[in-house]
Amino acid sequence: MAELKLSESRDLTRIERIGAHSHIRGLGLDSSLEPRDVSEGMVGQTQARKAAGVILQMIKDGKIAGRAILFAGQPGTGKTAIAMGMAKSLGLETPFSMLSASEIFSLEMSKTEALRQAFRKSIGVRIKEETEVIEGEVVEIQIDRPAVSGAASKTGKLTLKTTDMETVYDLGAKMIEALGKEKVQSGDVIAIDKASGKISKLGRSFARSRDYDAMGPQTKFVQCPDGELQKRKEIVHCVTLHEIDVINSRTQGFLALFTGDTGEIRAEVREQIDTKVAEWREEGKAEIVPGVLFIDEVHMLDIECFSFLNRALENEMAPILVVATNRGITAIRGTNYRSPHGVPIDLLDRLLIITTQPYSADEIHKILDIRCQEEDVEMSEDAKQLLTKIGHETSLRYAIHLITAAALNCQKRKGKVVEVQDITRVYSLFLDVRRSTQYLMEYQKEYMFSEASMVDGGEDDADAMHD
Repeated sequence: MAELKLSESRDLTRIERIGAHSHIRGLGLDSSLEPRDVSEGMVGQTQARKAAGVILQMIKDGKIAGRAILFAGQPGTGKTAIAMGMAKSLGLETPFSMLSASEIFSLEMSKTEALRQAFRKSIGVRIKEETEVIEGEVVEIQIDRPAVSGAASKTGKLTLKTTDMETVYDLGAKMIEALGKEKVQSGDVIAIDKASGKISKLGRSFARSRDYDAMGPQTKFVQCPDGELQKRKEIVHCVTLHEIDVINSRTQGFLALFTGDTGEIRAEVREQIDTKVAEWREEGKAEIVPGVLFIDEVHMLDIECFSFLNRALENEMAPILVVATNRGITAIRGTNYRSPHGVPIDLLDRLLIITTQPYSADEIHKILDIRCQEEDVEMSEDAKQLLTKIGHETSLRYAIHLITAAALNCQKRKGKVVEVQDITRVYSLFLDVRRSTQYLMEYQKEYMFSEASMVDGGEDDADAMHD
């Protein structure tokens, strides 16, 4: 029975989701910030990627803060993909926050508070502190267990050495438990924080590299430390201003970070934190890391939010603001005025605008190639050519959606490679925007609440909806 259960168990850790931008690994630039043709999941948009690379380099150098960049272009031209590429290229050290403009209106707090929290999530503080550590190679661990259980707590001795000295430390019950949790044994190189008692296993000593029994595939070998056992080390913690705000503003402290119930944070708390961070900067204990805040569909913000952004960007501790929109000349939300991209002129004047262009048929083919690899779909060249033609005539997003659908159709007919017949089948099953609009025009009288004015528009309205 036991063997049967083992054979039925599945490895759930290997289940991965494939997202719209999961194939993006970076911006695909070389060392001189020149865009490669196809690299790190990025294809085409060379001018936009080059401009984003220049901004990225300035962010890494810490030379700009409080600036704003606008990605403007038609739907499906890679605006969000470039922003994702920037996030991947920045690495874990630089904070990157991402939100959709419509989220601001659905949170249980004011719009300006939601934006302020998003701003402070995008500003990192690198805090440096000195701490005393005991660092050495474990020579021996002796643990004295009481003969009768519960009679007395466990005690023991730990022998540590460096290349210059060797010392024996007495162990209490807590330290014995910590050593057991970390599975420390003789030959390991460990570091013990004197203030907190935290034990970190750095690896195994090179002197034990011939102990084959103690080796595993993940074993890391390090040199035996030299000098004194007790050392003063500088430790760097990276946190965001928002995390410091939450910890200092609520009774449950850092637990609010996990529950997400941060609520509105008082202005006095933020002022005190800003003053303290400024003091740490002057003393050399901390440095500010301006990160990136990406707001997608920025035309969904209203005039109050735009006014707030205008003022917030003037703050000395503002992050880089990156926004994206696919709108042309349209109304500013909350007013009757129209402006380019639905953004007020005074804020547009602050933005560095990067435009994205529609993809060529060749670029669409390369993107579909990458997506087929990402979705683990084997497709014949003829099928890819047909899908490229569909993508060029309808939209790239529609063509990408058909990949998995065609793969399932291929699976149904017990095929291994997606052929032209699979693409044709799913193309007839799922309509694109243009064909759907034409269908509505043809049969709109049979639908409820159809607008009579659309009858006069005819094909022009179909084209307008597609664009």
